[in-house]
Order: sequence, then C-alpha cells, then structure tokens
Amino acid sequence: MCLPLKLIIKSKIMKKIKYIVLVFAIILGSCDYGDLNDNPNEPTNVPEILLLNGTMLADIAINASHLQRISGMWTSQYRGEQPSYESLYNYGFSGGESNSAWEFLYNGIINQNKIIRSAFNDDNLIQGITKVVEANALGSAAAIWGDIPYSEAVGDIEDPIFDAQVNIYASLQILLDDAISNLNATDGYPLSQDIFFNGDESKWIQVAYSLKARYYMITKEYGLALQAAQNGVNSNSSSLKFYPPATTNGDSNLIYEFTSGARSGYLHSDDTYLEDLIATGSFTSRNNSKTNEDARSKYYVIDTDGSEIGVGAPGAPMPLMTYEENLLTLAEAAARTSTFDEALGYLNELRVFLASGNAFEKIDNSDVLLYDAYDEADFADGGIENADGINDTRALLREIVEERYVSGYGTFTPWNDARRLRKTDSDISVPFPLNTSSVSTHPERFIISQNELNSNSNAPTGLTIFDVTEVNQ
Repeated sequence: MCLPLKLIIKSKIMKKIKYIVLVFAIILGSCDYGDLNDNPNEPTNVPEILLLNGTMLADIAINASHLQRISGMWTSQYRGEQPSYESLYNYGFSGGESNSAWEFLYNGIINQNKIIRSAFNDDNLIQGITKVVEANALGSAAAIWGDIPYSEAVGDIEDPIFDAQVNIYASLQILLDDAISNLNATDGYPLSQDIFFNGDESKWIQVAYSLKARYYMITKEYGLALQAAQNGVNSNSSSLKFYPPATTNGDSNLIYEFTSGARSGYLHSDDTYLEDLIATGSFTSRNNSKTNEDARSKYYVIDTDGSEIGVGAPGAPMPLMTYEENLLTLAEAAARTSTFDEALGYLNELRVFLASGNAFEKIDNSDVLLYDAYDEADFADGGIENADGINDTRALLREIVEERYVSGYGTFTPWNDARRLRKTDSDISVPFPLNTSSVSTHPERFIISQNELNSNSNAPTGLTIFDVTEVNQ
C-alpha cells in the first residue's frame, strides 16, 4: 500500500539533521506513479532519483496540510471544531503545531535536494525541478514563519542563523533564476518521478516565473511581479497541482484523509465568511447580474465526515501554484502599475476560464456557470462592483483581491494577501471577521517549530502569532 501523503520523517532536530535516503527510498519504492522503466534514458540506475518525488510530496505536505488548514481557519474559509481544532480556530497556536512542516522543509526538501543535485550535477532538468520545488516550499515557509534558517540551514553548523525574511525572498529570486536557466538548457525527457509534469521543462519554467511573481507580490514589488507573471503559468494544464491517485487508503486528497479519518468532525466549511461570500442570497454575496457562484460554492463544501465530491473528494486536485493565481497576479499588479484596461483584461481572462467549466468540478449539472465579462462601467460610481462610490481603480482592485481570496482556496494565498493588505490597503482587503471576541487583531504569523526553539540558540524567542513579519511592517 502506498502512503505518500501520510509521509512521516523520523529524524533529529534541525541542527542534528542526518540524510534519510533510505527512509524515502523505502516509502517511495512502494508507490506507483508510473513504470520506472518506461524511458531507457531516465536515470533510474541512480538510487537518489527515488528522492525526487519524495521532495515533491514533502512540498505538498507543507503547502496543503495542517498549517494550510490553520491559515484557512484564520481567513474564515474553514471552521474548526472539537477541542484541538476549535482551539486552533480561536488562535490557540503553539510551536508544536509547526514541528512536522519544519521537518518536511529541512529534512524532506533542502537536505534531500542537496543529495539529488549532487548526484545529478550535470542534469539540467533535475537541477531545475529541485530548485523550483525548494523555492516553492521555502517561499511558503518564509511567508508563514518570517525569519527562518536558510543560508546556514544545511551543513555542520550547530546553531544556524535565522535569515531575515526579505533576504530569503531575495535569495529565492536568484534560486528561481538559476532554475529557469537550468530548465532553458534542457529539452526535458519523460521522468516518472516527476509527479506533476513528467519531465515537461516548459511547465516548470512557467511555474518558476509564477513563483517569482508570487514573491514579488509578497514583498510589494508590483512592477516586477507583473513582469514575471507575464511568463508564468498560462493554462490550467501548467498549474502546479497534485492529482492524488486515490486508489488505496492513504493516497487521497489531504482534506479527505483528514475529514474521513480519526479527525472526522474537526473541520468543515459551514458558517464561514467564504460560504456567505459565494452563496446566493446572503448579505455579503458577491453574486450579481454577471456572476453566479452557485456551482463553485457547492464544489468548495467540506463535510465533517469526509466527502466523495468537491474540493475534499479522494481524488480532488491539491493546488500549489495555479493558472488562476497567475492571472490574478497579473490583474492586481497591472492595476497598481500599468492601466485599468490591462488589469480588467486579465480579470476577464480568468472569468472566461471560470465559465469554461475547467476551473473546478461541477457538482450539479443544472448549475449555471455565469462569469460574464466586466466592463469599465461596472467599476464606475454606482456600477455593480462599486455601490459605495470609491475610485474606479480601487473598485477594480477590490474585486481582484476578493477573487484572489475565492480562487486561492486551499492555498496560503488568502492569508498572505490579508497580511499584505491589512495595513496599507484596508479599503480593498477582504473583511472576514475575527473568530473570537477575546482578541482584537488577526494573526500575522505562525510560531516556528518547538523542536527548533528547544535546540537552536539563534532561534527567536518571545514572538506571538500577532507579531507582524518584516514584509508586512
């Protein structure tokens, strides 16, 4: 039985990291993601190749598992129940919640990628892929934790320093440029260990540019974000999504695994701001004469006891970087640095895609996919997207940010956007409520791994989830 999505890495705390090639080889050796002998040119004779899809699965675990669920609860996209998830829903977060993701990052990705790149130092495809995966995981890690070890993270240093969050993003831009150079230098080849694109270097290049754009958005360098996103993910087929095989217990969508197992009843989508936003007839509904979200609202339903349909179905795709996000990055960055018409054009490209039926599974065939194109008048004073008479460009930005909140479901994007916009752009940020009246501000970060706090003298102490990270000061 294949258990990739329940992959647990048993290792020392970060300053005592050991290579765990054997662990990954054993786990991945039982998994069927294609015949390893399909391509005679595939480097299967080197055992380190078995680590490649292990690093990808670790990346999925960071971006689409426990911590993402918490960020979704903190942006009113999920609701937590039962003692442990109700506490997290109400901001009861400790460093222990970060232990597993910390292990995935440093042991499952950074260390393993070092081994892979050493073994395939002349293979531009594998070099490029591992750099993109690493950048994806590290970029999310810096967003949710702030300062983290990076420059001294791998090696014999007992207590690695914590690099500044802005420096990490600068380093990731260089890493992604290196990845793009590697990928441009190869024609690719079928690679079954690549569980996303089977060795298609052109799609990895697009993802790399979209990640560059994401990180420029996080650091508020909107002109550079626009430039990068123009080379980013340009179709649904190039989106970085994992499609779990869902053939046995343990290889299904992580929301399904969570809600259908021992944690049944801990997480659902009822009574959330997102539910009200896309529901027909609610006070905050975004439906209008050009928009009907009934189909998407049904796809986004998460049942407490596991669902066979929708976003939490066993085989439902798990998004990491999507066509939708890239289009919305283009739209927001263009609205900020270019022209209204360019920004509106990107937003309408997304609406064409939403109306196509390819963006999400349609649960009820009778539902209408209504996403008609917006025009300039819709954002003018009194238009359907500007009832309160704000500046038309701000009205357009508000709609783009709201769409990022909806389309970014299942990723860290809604939380990243909320923290990015809260201080400087509160007029266009999504006004989801606090989960409890016992606090007066929304959380700004996660606490780093308790294991790291216990072992590294350079680890920052005294931080709370309400302390703002550097990029959002």
